Amino acid sequence: MMSTATPAANNRLFSSSRPSRSNTVLIIGAGPGGLAAALLLAKAGLDVHIIERLPHVGGRCSAITQNGFRFDLGPTFFLYPRVLERIFRLIGRDLRKEIPMVRLDPQYRIVFGRGGHLDCTPNVDQLAAAVARLSPEDARHVRQFLDDNRDKMEKFRPCLEQPFNSWRDVVRWQMAKLVPTLRPWKSLDTELARYFRDDRIRLAFSFQSKYLGMSPFNCPSLFSILSFLEYEYGVWHPYGGCSAVSEGMARIAHELGVSITLGEEVREILFKGRRAIGVRTAQGEYQADALIINADFAHAMTHLVPNRLRRKWTNERIARKKFSCSTFMMYLGIEGRYDDLPHHTIYTAADYVANLADIETRHVLSEDPSFYVQNACITDPALAPPGCSTLYILAPVTHQHPQVDWSREAPAFRARLLQQLGQVGLSDVEKRIRFEKIVTPADWENQYHVYRGATFNLAHTWSQMLHLRPRNRFDELEGVYLVGGGTHPGSGLPVIYESARITTRLLLQDWGRDTRWLGEPGAADSPIPLGVSGLH
Repeated sequence: MMSTATPAANNRLFSSSRPSRSNTVLIIGAGPGGLAAALLLAKAGLDVHIIERLPHVGGRCSAITQNGFRFDLGPTFFLYPRVLERIFRLIGRDLRKEIPMVRLDPQYRIVFGRGGHLDCTPNVDQLAAAVARLSPEDARHVRQFLDDNRDKMEKFRPCLEQPFNSWRDVVRWQMAKLVPTLRPWKSLDTELARYFRDDRIRLAFSFQSKYLGMSPFNCPSLFSILSFLEYEYGVWHPYGGCSAVSEGMARIAHELGVSITLGEEVREILFKGRRAIGVRTAQGEYQADALIINADFAHAMTHLVPNRLRRKWTNERIARKKFSCSTFMMYLGIEGRYDDLPHHTIYTAADYVANLADIETRHVLSEDPSFYVQNACITDPALAPPGCSTLYILAPVTHQHPQVDWSREAPAFRARLLQQLGQVGLSDVEKRIRFEKIVTPADWENQYHVYRGATFNLAHTWSQMLHLRPRNRFDELEGVYLVGGGTHPGSGLPVIYESARITTRLLLQDWGRDTRWLGEPGAADSPIPLGVSGLH
C-alpha cells in the first residue's frame, strides 16, 4: 500500500532532541479527515507526519481482511463525491483515475417491517413510479421534494465549507435569512410530512438521519438534504470498498512526502503552557509546530489532554453532551452468493418508533431490530474468494449504557439478527458462514477508542452544531486543530473531508500562508461531470 518509516526512524526524524523545523504538522490518526488534511498540507509545502494507532490507515474507514474476504469496517456508502473530487483536483490528481468506483442503481432496497418494499433508483420517474405502488398520492411530490432540497442545499452549502469560530460568524453569515428555508423548529420527519403522508415514504427519505446516528423524529429538518444528495449525486461503491479510498489517499500522501507511522499509539499530548508542542508514544516523543487531532474527539480530550487545560470541554461537560447511537456489527464471509439481494438493503422495524425509542431513550435491545445488510459481491466479486460472498450487517443500537452488558447480550443479539435476515430473504445464512467477526458498542469503545461507542460522534442537534460544536481551530488550546466527525461540519464522509479543507485553510492563514488556491467558502465550484460510465 505504501512505504512507511519504522518507528525508530520516525522518532529520529521527529524526536524532541532535534531542533524544531518550521512548518511541521503532526496529525493524530490516519482516518479520512486526517488523510485529507495531510494531502492538502503537503501540497502547501508543509512537513506532515501522521501517527496512527492501528496497523493500517483509514481508522473507522479501514478494511477487515481475513481468509480472502474483505469488508469495510465502517462506512459502506460513498456519497457526494464532489467534495473529495475537489480535494484531489486541488492537489493535482483525478479521483476518477486514482480510485475507480461505480454508481449503484438501484441505490438500495428498503424493506418495511409493516409491509412493502421500495427499490430506490436515481431515475426520478422510476422512483416516483415505485413510490406510487405504495402511496399514489405521495408519488406526485417526489420531484418537488428533490427540487426544494436542491435549493436548500445550495443556500446552506457555504455554511458547510467555512469555520464557525464564534457566534459572530453565525451573525456574519446571516443565518437568520436561512431560517425560512431550514425551519429549525421542525424535525426531519415533520419536514417530510409536508410532502409525504405515508410514513413508509417519509421513512424512505429520512432513514439517512442514521448516518448521523440520530432518529428522524429529533434530527433537525436541515438534514432532508441527505437523501437529496443521494439522488442528485449518487450512491457509489469504490472498488475494494470505502477503505480503498483511504488506502488510495495514503498512497498519494506518501508520494507527496507525508510520513506515516502505523501501529503506534499516542499516549499524551505535550504542552508548553497551553500550547501543544508534540506528542508522546511508547516509542518516544515527536515535536511539531501544529497538531491536528483526527482521533475521536471526546476520547482524545479525556485521554490525551489534561482536564485542567480545558474549560468548555472538560471531562464533566463532555459527559453531559448528547451522543449518537452505536452499532452492532457482523462481518460474515459466506460460501455461495446471493445474486437476488441488492448491494444495499435496509430493513425497518414494524414499529420503527418503538425501535428508535429502545435505542435513544430506553437504552434496551429491540425484539424487532432494524438493520442494514451490504451484499457487496454482487457489484465487486473480488471482495471474496471465488464462489463466495461477503455480508456486512449493521444494527443501530444504544451507545454504551449500564442497562446493556454486551459480554452477556452479544450471543443472543447475534442470534436475533441472524433470524431477522429472513425479513429480506436471507434464511440460510448461519450454515454458510466461513468467516465471522462481531463488533459491539463495547468493542467500539475499548478496541477502537470511540467515546461511549457512539460511532457517529456527538449528536447533530442545533445545540451541538456550527460554533457550538468543537471548533476546527480548537479554541481551548493553542496550536491544536481538529478534523473529523467531532468537529464542524459533522459526521459522514463528505463533511469529514470538507472539515479537512476548512482546517487546512485556518492553519495556513495562522501561519501567513497563501490560501487562495483552496478556494473561498461557498464559492461556486467548477462543474464536475457525473458520468454513467461506471467510473467516478
